[in-house]
Amino acid sequence: MNGQIVLCKGVNDGKELAYTIEQLSKYAPVMQSVSVVPVGLSKYRDGLYPLEPFTKEDACEVIDLIEKWQTINYERHGIHFIHASDEFYTLAERELPEEERYDGYTQLENGVGMIRLLMDEFREALAKEKKHPFMRKKECAIATGRLAAPFIRMLCQEFMEKFPKVTVHVYEIRNDFFGEKITVSGLITGQDLMAQLKEQPLGSHLLLPQNMVRAEEQDFLDDVTVAQLSDALQVKVDIVKSSGQDL
Repeated sequence: MNGQIVLCKGVNDGKELAYTIEQLSKYAPVMQSVSVVPVGLSKYRDGLYPLEPFTKEDACEVIDLIEKWQTINYERHGIHFIHASDEFYTLAERELPEEERYDGYTQLENGVGMIRLLMDEFREALAKEKKHPFMRKKECAIATGRLAAPFIRMLCQEFMEKFPKVTVHVYEIRNDFFGEKITVSGLITGQDLMAQLKEQPLGSHLLLPQNMVRAEEQDFLDDVTVAQLSDALQVKVDIVKSSGQDL
């Protein structure tokens, strides 16, 4: 069994979170893992409970508490059990945990360890790639959400250092459709991509992560299709699988 805590500032954080982790830890290792993720706040909140976004200081407190309990649970059960989402680490401007601390990435679908796994897989694949002396110049673009953009940009820089004839533009897409507080790539819409990329250099291909589109329909959450985006931007659009090797 795996669990998730959706953390709401002033509601179930602080002492409430400490109590929750303490109680849930009693179920380890039968309960294999618990993730702690910040509540998603879109701009469509009229008449809803007044929730505030977490600050950098809040994120640091959450991580400190979780890492304390990771140590306790590892000593007791040999697993870290409780995990902060990638979003908390980026908000706190802290280094992501090393691979071993994710206990086999049991919480990937909840945004826990996705960036660490992507970086490790990408670098492993890049190290195996041989330089091609006769490679022609190539140019492409990647669009992603605000959460992943700094990491994607760093990886692409490493790629371009090894293959200087390749130029990769990385664009951080602001979520105007759902609101700027939504930073994940999976909730970016076709209309936001069109509006923010139309004047940008894209090269021969625009690469988008698989989680941006609905698999069967090949469209975005606002019903814009991949084909319509390609026509609007006059560029070939490639949907890239989520692994570092695919990137």
